[in-house]
Amino acid sequence: MIDLRSDTVTRPTEAMRAAMARAEVGDDVYGEDPSVHALEERVADLLGKEAALFCATGSLANVLAVASLVGPGEEVLCESAAHIARAELGAHGAVTGVTMRTWHEPRGLIDLEQLRRLFAPPAGPFMVATRAISVENTHNFGGGVVQPIDSLRALRAFADEEGIAVHMDGARLWNAHVATGTPLRDYGAVADVLAVCLSKGLGAPVGSLMVGSADAVAEARVRRKRLGGGMRQAGILAAAGLHALAHHVERLAEDHANARLVAEALGVDPAAVDTNVIVAERPDAAAVVERARERGVLLGTIGRTAVRAITHLDVSRADAEAAAKALAGL
Repeated sequence: MIDLRSDTVTRPTEAMRAAMARAEVGDDVYGEDPSVHALEERVADLLGKEAALFCATGSLANVLAVASLVGPGEEVLCESAAHIARAELGAHGAVTGVTMRTWHEPRGLIDLEQLRRLFAPPAGPFMVATRAISVENTHNFGGGVVQPIDSLRALRAFADEEGIAVHMDGARLWNAHVATGTPLRDYGAVADVLAVCLSKGLGAPVGSLMVGSADAVAEARVRRKRLGGGMRQAGILAAAGLHALAHHVERLAEDHANARLVAEALGVDPAAVDTNVIVAERPDAAAVVERARERGVLLGTIGRTAVRAITHLDVSRADAEAAAKALAGL
């Protein structure tokens, strides 16, 4: 089977496994794991921030990041198909008491006009106050679209005008960086806090990081422990992330090229595919997925009317060509 369900299905390369095997480790709850320290410092520096916190999952990193900006009973604004709203099982409301309101844009892009209408300033004991805006880059359910840096800077300016914060769900921020050439620090500059993932396009087996100011990360470290997210000899996992950052970032361009090949087979304009995610509208999405499986290709669905395919480290050019041939006409 050629597995295009997600870029989370990748397996560690032999070189990554070797790096994990020789990792220096310590008890990270005591703050004594040198490999975790190295990873956190590396990612914070890449994004131009003071600190970072290694987390088991992107969902946890997002919960910690948003909670550092928005208190119980306050709101974060996000796009209606954002991961924090649709794919984290209501964690922000259930765990930290944060509320959400959303704007809708077909590909998940920033829409400042809608944001201006949604924004709610503090109104005493009468209305929920907007404390932050969350933006996803790249936007998963929007088909891996990259948020243009000019739009992000305009969002930052709006947030500064209103005295609110910006959270960036950058699970696939590495893809945006490679696709556009925009420096990672430029992305970091538009957000107060970010979450970035190592176990999607970069191919590590586990891990995301919450990134921001030293104070925000110190608060998040306490909240992570309270939620049961403290890890002991986590350096074995951090070493995989360090290897991924050193060896798997620039190669994301291969995944983007392979995605355009698969997109064409699914009837999606390759020029509309920014990165490694393809979303094809199908009224019978589940049936399409089943027919693809019969032809040796695993796809996913987004709801009932869209099929999703994602290229990744474990899908070679030959695999992409074989998948495109199998998917043609579905």
